[in-house]
Amino acid sequence: MYRNARQAKILEIISKYEIETQEELCNELNKLNFNVTQATISRDIKDLKLYKVAGTVKKYKYASLDGAQEELSPRMLNLFRECVLSINSANNLIVIKTMRGNGQSGGSFVDSLQIDEIIGCVAGDDTVLVIVDSTEHTPAVTNKLKEYLL
Repeated sequence: MYRNARQAKILEIISKYEIETQEELCNELNKLNFNVTQATISRDIKDLKLYKVAGTVKKYKYASLDGAQEELSPRMLNLFRECVLSINSANNLIVIKTMRGNGQSGGSFVDSLQIDEIIGCVAGDDTVLVIVDSTEHTPAVTNKLKEYLL
């Protein structure tokens, strides 16, 4: 129950304010008497499928997938198209290079596609590493990801 209330409050906070960092979100929740740590916030961000977008006041801010829809958000698709610089593969790995600060949102987009052959992905500041279940499936998955850039 506490987790659900906290996560609902997180969605409310990010819809009202431009929250750029986990620390800022942690501070806002602590002001509202939710005793949270950065580690808790990190898990909540993953559970809620939050991602970063360009802010108007701050450089970046957290945003949600419009109620965590399973279908592709046009906003996420546009962000993916605008931020991806290249997609290359080697063996069963696909490397997606993004503009600085957009690796996480690129990784969220790839996760939202729910492609069966993708085991998982790891996102950094400007890179997403996608792990495919076999080298045979890598070309097809790479092409599918590249199609989203068109």
